[in-house]
Amino acid sequence: MRPHRNRRPRLYLPDGTLPRLALAFCVTALLGFTIVYTRYARIVSSQIGPGGIQIGSMIFSTPWVLEKGETVSEREVIKYLQRCGYRENGDSRIGQYRRTPGGLEITTGPDSYFKSHTAVIQFTGSRVSRIVSRTINQESNFIQLEPELVTNLVQGEREKRRPVIYSDLPKHLVQALISTEDKRFFDHSGLDFLRIAKALYVDLKERKKGQGASTITMQLARSFWLDNEKSWSRKFSEVLIAAELERRFSKEKILELYANEVYLGQKGSFSVHGFNQAARSYFSRDVSQLTLPESALLVAMIQRPAYFNPFKYPERAKARRDLVLTLMFNNGYIDAQQLARAQATPVRLNPGDDEATDAPYFVDLMNGEIEAALRRKLGPGDAYRVYTSLDMALQREAVEAVHLAMREVDRNVRAKRGRKNKAAPLPQVALVALDPSTGAVRALVGGRSYGESQLNRALAKRPPGSSFKPFVYAAALNTALERRNNVITAATTVLDAPTVFHFNGQDYEPGNFGDHFYGTVTLRQALMRSLNIPTIKVAEKTGYENVVRLARAAGMNEKMLPTPALALGAYEVTPLEIANAYTVFANGGRFVSRNLVGSIRDRNNRIIYTAKPEQHETLDPRVAFMMINLMEDVIGSGTAAGVRSRGFTHPAAGKTGTSRDGWFAGFTSNLLAVVWIGYDDYSDLRLEGSKSALPVWTEFMKRAHDLPQYRDTKPFTPPPGVVKVAIDPYTGLRAVQGCASRVEYFIDGTQPKGYSDCYSNPYDEEPGLEPVAEQRQGGFFRRVWDVFR
Repeated sequence: MRPHRNRRPRLYLPDGTLPRLALAFCVTALLGFTIVYTRYARIVSSQIGPGGIQIGSMIFSTPWVLEKGETVSEREVIKYLQRCGYRENGDSRIGQYRRTPGGLEITTGPDSYFKSHTAVIQFTGSRVSRIVSRTINQESNFIQLEPELVTNLVQGEREKRRPVIYSDLPKHLVQALISTEDKRFFDHSGLDFLRIAKALYVDLKERKKGQGASTITMQLARSFWLDNEKSWSRKFSEVLIAAELERRFSKEKILELYANEVYLGQKGSFSVHGFNQAARSYFSRDVSQLTLPESALLVAMIQRPAYFNPFKYPERAKARRDLVLTLMFNNGYIDAQQLARAQATPVRLNPGDDEATDAPYFVDLMNGEIEAALRRKLGPGDAYRVYTSLDMALQREAVEAVHLAMREVDRNVRAKRGRKNKAAPLPQVALVALDPSTGAVRALVGGRSYGESQLNRALAKRPPGSSFKPFVYAAALNTALERRNNVITAATTVLDAPTVFHFNGQDYEPGNFGDHFYGTVTLRQALMRSLNIPTIKVAEKTGYENVVRLARAAGMNEKMLPTPALALGAYEVTPLEIANAYTVFANGGRFVSRNLVGSIRDRNNRIIYTAKPEQHETLDPRVAFMMINLMEDVIGSGTAAGVRSRGFTHPAAGKTGTSRDGWFAGFTSNLLAVVWIGYDDYSDLRLEGSKSALPVWTEFMKRAHDLPQYRDTKPFTPPPGVVKVAIDPYTGLRAVQGCASRVEYFIDGTQPKGYSDCYSNPYDEEPGLEPVAEQRQGGFFRRVWDVFR
């Protein structure tokens, strides 16, 4: 017979081949599964340590240095510790505190900034009376308290998280979460096969990947390590990671991890992660204090945080919240009465001021500056801890002060514009606060609202106007150290009258504010009244080059030129530069470069970067003190007298400034602050610094010095080598008994030798300056005055 043409030849296999192939396939599959599972197990190990899930880079404030004798109550210290993550007699890896008959006992945890130790702080009334280290059984004059978390940086994006432990989660929050996201969570082992089967059936029927079927454990796995693409390969990865999570952790721990990671929307400049931070952002309270409707609202947002944003879509959010409450009722967690009462409750939001607590302008500036320092030490995916110079309590007061004081500034601007231009844009603001002794930036506000504009005005280059004048007078007082024949002192007199200055073949004809001229004035009076003509004459006599040299030594614009306009602050600087430059006065003549970062540690707590601010002596301490004394008079009875009338009574020195913008720079023994007010487009504010920047500065400094860290200011005292002499304020010579006089400070050896002829009326008090001439000019002078008045 012929073979059938279509019949294929049979494949004959030796006996036992199929079982061997099946075994090989199973071994290969098992090996592949083991390799993949091991890979994800390593991912879990790398992301979750003893303290929980690694949440990217963490940005911290500076530690609070609490000193013996400081004015602060036990309640204030406890409130600070709570913000830092400490718990009373509780389980916290940061630390815990206890109220005892012997005082407030503080114990650091394994995740603390400090090494393990226990200390006791005793209080007498509202003052720290004793600090004892229990670890070494020794008294101390101070204690450093934990740095406060500012924000988190995850892959370059800003996040805000406040870790919480499972026991802090309200029972109704857990019940709402279980009812909505995974009602069999406590019964399955990470996979809900009923939901998976249903999802598979629907996907096959509709021929699309639309069903989730993810348990809470799988959602946790996806949120950390996977993308949001809906695919079966991703689902397979979720299953493997979820299995490892379930193997390692209890159900309570998994819920705790989920509660700290779940994404709950965007608030201001950062994304909100975790129920505790969401409770702060939406309700200004701790997660443990949430009500049933509030807990249901947060759970309602999990599905689509932007779509159910209660700020933008309150009705939509309420409908979803009511559905969550209904699911809780269906699952037996609440009764009908609780359901009705909760659903009848309107959505009430009480948002916290995240701009104040997140310090976005500061974080942006800091992040840019440390990037180069870390580039060679960390990989792009590495996490690190940055311990900054920021004082969070002070930062909150800075934001609030700007918010409140700018209302007055806006009124002043509108009044200056008149009715026709009331629709014009409102001015912007920058505030920089430094520790004058270290240059550490303690607070920074770069604008009215970071959400509306991320432009940091603390870095805006603008002419500082008269806030630059102290450097002119400091250079002049330096002549006492150079053994010149014509030494300039605070009592040196200058004629304030219309003057044409000749420089490089050109004529320069400035004027004073309001075109008022005061005749013969001393340097003190000239600075106190911010007179332009005497300032330029002093700069000319001192040498413009010497003024430039001093300004550059104080860290200001390298492009400044030795011209008459220099004396009036014509060359651009930033508010941050002015603040840093003023450290030469507040710090006894020593310049300290401003710094934002103290140290940086990797995830293993190893120090990889330590800041080393530049320091050098710029002024003789005697000159620095005399400048402080002159600027005290500016605040006492000069252009900045509004500081005192507004109720700020601490010893302080400062200087107003007016160019096209408004400035005020000033300091106490504890704090230095600079405020700038102006327009982004360089438009003329047409408002003096005393009516624009000064209200903001004063509001901030009043609030700052109510804080425990800044309450105890000290008066400015002269260093050795400074003498005080009674002089005639009209002539600058030694005063004769029975004539008007005032005390003036001099570097010993430069005090006036001659006596006044006492042409003033006997027994007069020091005269107030009154203009002796008023001259209004146009042309070139008018244009110059418009820029540098």
